Amino acid sequence: MPASLCGIWEIISNTNFEGYMTALINPYLRKIAMNLKLRKIIEQHGDQFIIKTMSTFRNYTIAFKVGQEFKEFTKGLDNRHMKSLVRWEGNKLVCEQIGEKKNRRWIHWIEDDKLHLQELFCEGQVCKQVF
Repeated sequence: MPASLCGIWEIISNTNFEGYMTALINPYLRKIAMNLKLRKIIEQHGDQFIIKTMSTFRNYTIAFKVGQEFKEFTKGLDNRHMKSLVRWEGNKLVCEQIGEKKNRRWIHWIEDDKLHLQELFCEGQVCKQVF
């Protein structure tokens, strides 16, 4: 069983966030996003996850069941509709997102008591966040 991702996580580092945001949103929102301090709150109940991304500007909550495809609308972020599927790959929680942006996905895992959100992928841009 993978390590628990549950908890409240404060952002420590954010590598290539601007490149990733360039692939997703307009310049105005990108400038705002670049200055945000992010917090992740992760809850798990069996295969059901709730992940909240919190900031002073906008909050985003996603709820899903591992292994079950669902419709996702990134309201308040890039406002896109997509189909998402989250699964475990070893100790990593991997989400594939199919929609109007190509090659979009994210991966969460625990390493050295830190939450890693690596490979926020979108159209060739890769962002790595550590909480």
